[in-house]
Amino acid sequence: MIEVKNLVKNFGSQKVLHDVSFDVKCKEIFGLLGPSGAGKTTIINILTKQLEPDGGIAHVHADSFDTGLMLDEDGLYPRLNCLENLNLFGRIYGIPKRKSMEALKSVGLESAANKAANTLSKGMRQRLALARAILHTPKILFLDEPTSGLDPTTALGIHELIQQIKDNGATIFLTTHNMDEAVKLCDNVALLDKGRIVESGVPVEICERHNAMRTVPDLGIVFIKMTGGTNKCRVS
Repeated sequence: MIEVKNLVKNFGSQKVLHDVSFDVKCKEIFGLLGPSGAGKTTIINILTKQLEPDGGIAHVHADSFDTGLMLDEDGLYPRLNCLENLNLFGRIYGIPKRKSMEALKSVGLESAANKAANTLSKGMRQRLALARAILHTPKILFLDEPTSGLDPTTALGIHELIQQIKDNGATIFLTTHNMDEAVKLCDNVALLDKGRIVESGVPVEICERHNAMRTVPDLGIVFIKMTGGTNKCRVS
C-alpha cells in the first residue's frame, strides 16, 4: 500500500532524510519509530503530499479520499462542538450527518457530542481527531504519535481503537517513540534516527535480537530482558 525508496529531503543546507526505504503491506499496522527530530513527521508530510521530496520515491496506493490523517496538531475548531466539527469535515466528502454520530460512538464520545472542542481533555481531543480521520472510512490511516502526552489508561483506549480500525480492513501507518506501543500494535516497524533507517522488521523479533540491555547503535533504544522471557523496549 505504501512504497518508499531512497527518499531524500533537504531543508536548505540541512539534509533531514538520507536514502530512506521501506514498504507497508495492505491491512497491516506499520510503525515508524524514532526520537524527536528523527524525521518521522517529515516522512508523513511527504506521503500525504504536504511536502515534496528532493529525491527518491514515496508512493501511496490510494487517492486522497481513501486517506485519513491525524497529526499532533489536531486542527479542531475550538468553539464548535464535537458533532459540529465532524459535520463540517463530512460536508467536504459529502458524508451524511448520521455518520458523524456513528464516528463519535466508535471512539466513545457520543455523550460529548454537544461539548465544545475547547472544553475537552487532551485524551478526548485525541479521540475526536481520530473520529474525524476515520469519518470517511479511509483505506489508509496516517497517525502521527497518536498517544503522545496521554496517560496509560487513555493511551490503552486509543490502542484498542486503532486495532479495531485495522480489523475493519484499514492499513495504518503510525509514528511513535515508544517501542512498547509498537510491540503491542505493529506488524512491522522501521527504526529511524537522524534521517536514516537503522533497523526494520517485526518489533518482537527486534527486541529479541537486542535484549539483555543492549542498544541499537545511534538510536538509544534500550532492550531490557525481563523475567518470564518477555522483552521491554524503550526509545529514549
